Amino acid sequence: MMEKQHIESAWAEKWPAPAKLNLMLRIIGQRSDGYHLLQTVFQFIDLCDWIRFHPADDGRVSLYRPIPGVPEDDDLTIRAARLLKVETGCERGVCIEVEKNLPMGGGLGGGSSDAATTLVMLNLLWDLQLSMEKLMELGLTLGADVPVFIYGHSSWAEGVGEKLEKIDIPEQWVVVVKPDCHVNTKEIFLAKDLTRDSKSIRIADFIAGQHQNDCLAVVRESYQSIKDALVDLSEFSEARLTGTGACVFAQFESEEAATGSYLSLQKRWQVYLVKGLNESPLFSQLKSNSYIS
Repeated sequence: MMEKQHIESAWAEKWPAPAKLNLMLRIIGQRSDGYHLLQTVFQFIDLCDWIRFHPADDGRVSLYRPIPGVPEDDDLTIRAARLLKVETGCERGVCIEVEKNLPMGGGLGGGSSDAATTLVMLNLLWDLQLSMEKLMELGLTLGADVPVFIYGHSSWAEGVGEKLEKIDIPEQWVVVVKPDCHVNTKEIFLAKDLTRDSKSIRIADFIAGQHQNDCLAVVRESYQSIKDALVDLSEFSEARLTGTGACVFAQFESEEAATGSYLSLQKRWQVYLVKGLNESPLFSQLKSNSYIS
């Protein structure tokens, strides 16, 4: 149990909800319920939404600034907070203030990451003392990508993306391009031409350079702007798709090379210059401030 004064200082801070990249995505089968069995690799990048949590004495869960066009009840941070209250019987309230920096519909995990930061931080701020495993179990009910953000480390993932194994990957500079479109993930996974029987590989195979994305072919042919972004980015380094997109990315050996690509692409695209991270910025901040060991 944390000292009250230490918890009070955590309420005063803003907390990161980082983006992720899928560095590889293989579809190796399909369950009887229609969910696809995957092998993927997650790595965080230092592009983050930022969240503040304000205590509410009336026990209500609300948003400080609702996202236009998104009903408050559908917001993943609200759903995460209410899920914690139902699970634990906690009667406390919170007003959640989200500073959105991650592009919506980009395949960077923004909504899932916001939900994960909400689960992790309210577990701390409300002193609920749920285990990481329990939080990951709750997070999975909100979305397949939520558990990795709670796990907090670059991961080799299997199942529907919830079976995680820690993996350390070179923390390279990355240029991310966000085409002006939203990919319908459900449509991609329902596509007739989608590869669903890739051979399963091992972590060593990925490290040796096997990093295909089985969604790439379908997405590239369905969205012209993604196809164009891949062509433009590939002039500087190998261009890849994260998840089902829409974002595409390329890794670079040096900051100088990445910056040159970023500046050139900026003339035409919404583009981000970021760094790959093996530890989630959320957990780095929690550790640096001694909220966790």
